[in-house]
This record gives sequence, C-alpha cells and structure tokens, in this order.
Amino acid sequence: MKITMSLITAAAILSGGALIGVSAQGSHIIQGPGEAQWGPAPPMLPAGAQIAVLSGDPTKAAAYAVRLKFPANYAIPAHSHPTDENVVVVTGGLTLGMGDKLVKRAASVKTLGPGGYALMPANMNHFAYTAAATTIVLYGQGPVDFKYVNASDDPRTKKTAAR
Repeated sequence: MKITMSLITAAAILSGGALIGVSAQGSHIIQGPGEAQWGPAPPMLPAGAQIAVLSGDPTKAAAYAVRLKFPANYAIPAHSHPTDENVVVVTGGLTLGMGDKLVKRAASVKTLGPGGYALMPANMNHFAYTAAATTIVLYGQGPVDFKYVNASDDPRTKKTAAR
C-alpha cells in the first residue's frame, strides 16, 4: 500500500501535532509543536503572522509544510496561488471563503476549528480571516506565491513599518 507524504503529514498533524516526513535526501523530521522555530511570515502575507517551516522550502518547486500563526482579527484579502494549498487548523478557528473580495457574510464562507481541513485549488480566488488567535499547518507543492485580486491589498506594495 502506497502512502503519500500528504497523508502522512495530515495524519501526524491530526494525531497531536508531530510531523514525520521524508526529504529527498532520505533524512527525517520528528518534531513536537513546542519545537517549532517561529519568525515573521513572508511579506506576501499581511503583517502580524508568524511562520515556522516544518519541512521543505516553500520558495522552491518541491513539497513543503509550514505552520502559520495568525493573531485575532487577522485577515488575508482575496487572492490565489499558482499551486494547490492544503490547510489544517491546529488551534483557534480559520474562516475561509471563495470569491474576488473578502466578504464575511458570503454564502461561500465557512469557519473551520481544530482538525478542520481545506483544499484551495490552484488559481482559485479565496480569502481567510480569524476571530481568535489561530494556528494552521499549510502544506503542498511550492513555490508558494500570492496573487492578490486587488493589487492594492498586496502587502508587498504597501509601505509599512518593520514586520
């Protein structure tokens, strides 16, 4: 029986947060939630998020897994990605919706709690927001990039204070 990396990652996340993975070099990673090394999220995300890379390199065309922490009342405006995006909620709640604009009462909106999963297909416009502090695991095939529907929503084009 063939088990894919995605299934291993999802099973590890849902069974308590440990990640067991295999890289192209054959090494492994075994990490509990408290061992994550957090830092500011890349500038493609609005300020305030934190990231911990679990495996791979999200900037390269290869498999990756990251944890992301979002503060309460955090919002990511409508955007898409060039590759599929898999999301598992670890703590808190993440509200996701489809469309070209972040609309909190849209018919497409659904809030996922711990253990909730979403697949955002490549090039599909979607948005996300939190009500409380939230941690997710994001995994897929890189490179990760954001294409904001409205260019003025892209934090990379805004002059902001240090992230």
